[in-house]
Amino acid sequence: MKKDLKNISSQALWHNNPALVQLLGLCPLLAVSSSVVNAVGLALATIMVLVCSNLLVSLIRHQVTDAIRLPAFVLIIAGFVTCVELLLQAFAYSLYLSIGIFIPLIVTNCAILGRAVSFAAKNTPLISAFDGLMTGLGFGLVLLALGAVRELIGTGALFANMELLLPFTENWELSILPGYPGFLLALLPPGAFLFMGLLLALKNLIDKQVAEKDLKDIESELGSTATHTQN
Repeated sequence: MKKDLKNISSQALWHNNPALVQLLGLCPLLAVSSSVVNAVGLALATIMVLVCSNLLVSLIRHQVTDAIRLPAFVLIIAGFVTCVELLLQAFAYSLYLSIGIFIPLIVTNCAILGRAVSFAAKNTPLISAFDGLMTGLGFGLVLLALGAVRELIGTGALFANMELLLPFTENWELSILPGYPGFLLALLPPGAFLFMGLLLALKNLIDKQVAEKDLKDIESELGSTATHTQN
C-alpha cells in the first residue's frame, strides 16, 4: 500500500507531471499564471475537481457500462466544476472576475478526464482520491512556480492581492525588488510561453543529471562486483 502511494506521488509530482511531462491543461495554466493569487486559485479549483471526480468515478465504476462511461465521467467532472465556480462566486467574487472565464475549461482538461478513465475507473475510492490529490498538486505546483516567477519578474513583488482568495492575507504582499520598474513581457502571454519553456528545460536538465548519476552508480557497482569476483 505504502509503495503504491509513493509511486503515485512520484509519478504525479515529477516523473509524469500533467503539466511538465504530459503538457495537459496548458491553456488555463499559461493564461492564469500571471500572479500567485490567480495560480493558487486555479490550483485549488483543479485539486478539488480532481479529488471529487476521481472519488465519485471510483464509487460508481461497477455500475456504469462501457457505452456511457465517457459521457458519465464528463458529466461528473462538469458537475464538480460548476460547484467550484459557484463557490468562487459566493466567497471570492473578485478573484472569480479575474480567473472565472478559465474555470469552465477545467471540464476539458485532459488530465482530469484521463485520470478518471485510466485510474479512478480501475481502482478503489481511497487510492483514486489520493491519485486525484497528487495529480492536482503536481499541476498546482507548476502553476504556483510559473505564477511566482512571472509576478516577481513582472512586478518585483510576490503575493499581491492574496486577500482576493483569503481575507486574512491582506498584508502578505512582499516587495522583493523595491523601485523595480517592472518587466511587462513577463505578465503578457509571450512571457507565459517563455517561462514555461524554461521550466520544461530545467526539469529535463535535472532528469538528465539524475540519469547520468544513476548510470555512474550502476557502473561503479558493477565494477566493484567484478573486482570482488576476480579476487
